[in-house]
Amino acid sequence: MQTRTEVLLLVAFCGFLFLYGLGSFGLLGADEPRYAQVAREMLERRDWITPTLQGKPWLEKPPLYYWQAMASYRVGRAFPWIRSARSGQALPAKSVGRTLLSAQDQDNDGVTDQTARLPAALDAAVMIAAIYLFLRRFRPGTEVDGALITAGSAAVIGFARAAATDMPLAATFAIALLSWYGWHESGKRIYLAAFYVSLALGTLAKGPVAPALAAVVILIFTAARRDWRTAFRSLWIPGIALFLAVALPWYVAVQLRNPEFFRFFILEHNLARFSRDVFHHRQPFWFYIPILLLSLMPWTLWLILAVVERGRLLWSKGKGALAAVEDSWQLFLLIWLLVPVFVFSASQSKLPGYILPAIPAGALLVSEYLAARRTEETRISLPLGAAHGALCGLLLFGALSAASIQLNHRLVWTRGTLITAAIAAVFALGIAAALLSRNGLRLVRSATMLAIVVGVGAILRLAAPVIDATQSARPVAESIQAFSHEPVPIAIYRINREQEYGLEFYLNRPAQRYENGNVPADAHVLVAAQNTQSQVAQLVPGRRVSYLTSIPAQKLDLYWVGR
Repeated sequence: MQTRTEVLLLVAFCGFLFLYGLGSFGLLGADEPRYAQVAREMLERRDWITPTLQGKPWLEKPPLYYWQAMASYRVGRAFPWIRSARSGQALPAKSVGRTLLSAQDQDNDGVTDQTARLPAALDAAVMIAAIYLFLRRFRPGTEVDGALITAGSAAVIGFARAAATDMPLAATFAIALLSWYGWHESGKRIYLAAFYVSLALGTLAKGPVAPALAAVVILIFTAARRDWRTAFRSLWIPGIALFLAVALPWYVAVQLRNPEFFRFFILEHNLARFSRDVFHHRQPFWFYIPILLLSLMPWTLWLILAVVERGRLLWSKGKGALAAVEDSWQLFLLIWLLVPVFVFSASQSKLPGYILPAIPAGALLVSEYLAARRTEETRISLPLGAAHGALCGLLLFGALSAASIQLNHRLVWTRGTLITAAIAAVFALGIAAALLSRNGLRLVRSATMLAIVVGVGAILRLAAPVIDATQSARPVAESIQAFSHEPVPIAIYRINREQEYGLEFYLNRPAQRYENGNVPADAHVLVAAQNTQSQVAQLVPGRRVSYLTSIPAQKLDLYWVGR
């Protein structure tokens, strides 16, 4: 009965945190619409080998996300209710899933924001299920805490809602390391087999980074414990064969079809990305320290305490302590947490999502720390309880103020802001009071998850419309479709690549960029930066340029350019 209750609890939380309102705002940035469009084109061609973008090979990433999205699109086509709502409400007749596709493309109407993001959401849910099952088998009593703390971490929630390759990598990597440790403790080869299969899927998710990081974690862990025999035993021939059987066929097939793949993917998008700032993602060396702390919100304070306690324990044992440490599980988690941070800190190209594979380890360290404190029957100190309550209150304040911050690009103090601050302060005091009670340690999880659920709900209901209006190409595409339901040519002028990729996804056709001299000969819709009509007229002499409408939230104008 208890197990059933725990499973229902996890299903409810994961369903809300990962799936609710999955299409409440359109695809964001350059990566989401780009990856979603690649998967659509592969599905249209029924090609499971070569990713393409606007018909040209797009070899930046392996295919796991694309394969998952292709399956998701097919499910969306078969079950229209999956793609028929934004934030749980029915869409009007002019919904994105229908009007943004031409008549001949109606067989493609399973391609929507929801179905594009569904793979990451399901990957996150599978990762949480694996954590729960692992802890129930090897660390009974911590399984619910470990699963919920991981699910409730800011980075996991955010990337579970993104049409990108980060969550597929993080999920397969986490399952791989859990499987390896399960083998380490039990000696059962089934766990080692799962380790190699999961690593192969990670390699199909984002390339050689998965086995490389796993090898570093395992080598440091076995070296710290002076257990080299375990490291050598990990090199299990049947497991290596499984890895190659799962990962290698696609790499061979794509190389045979696209001889430039090795140079483009391995040399440029892996080795060059690490050694040089090829794609202009340079950040300071310490970049991932604040990113890690923000990623574990609102569990950050507990993570700091857990890491400090583990470090102090290792330091206090002196020379040879690492080999003699009693709790190898926490040592393993600490190494798992730190390796991605240090490895990617050394990279010349840094993006926040790179350290997502470290987040489950941080969450599990927190659950271990809380379990130990409960065993010792210690109470939460006043500073810690107040600080965690304040952090939860700050989380709620940020969620309630997100719409205003997005519109004004800063926090504007108005009467509404003061009311929001008062609500957040009362919320923070309530959580602090609960944590400082006799049962405070038992209430940490419940009180914090309440703050997370309220915060996520506030963002989806209050901030999502503003995010959609200001950051997504979806409303721009809807405005274009309001003028022409036919697939007229689209051109762009002085807009950023995020808007460009978004338009190409929602309209399912390429956009011609004026700056590159690509001016369509036929009549077309032009999406341009505001107040550029005179410049546009000079670029198309002799052709009539008619103003259609403006998108003030994104500083764009729409024009009709005649023949």
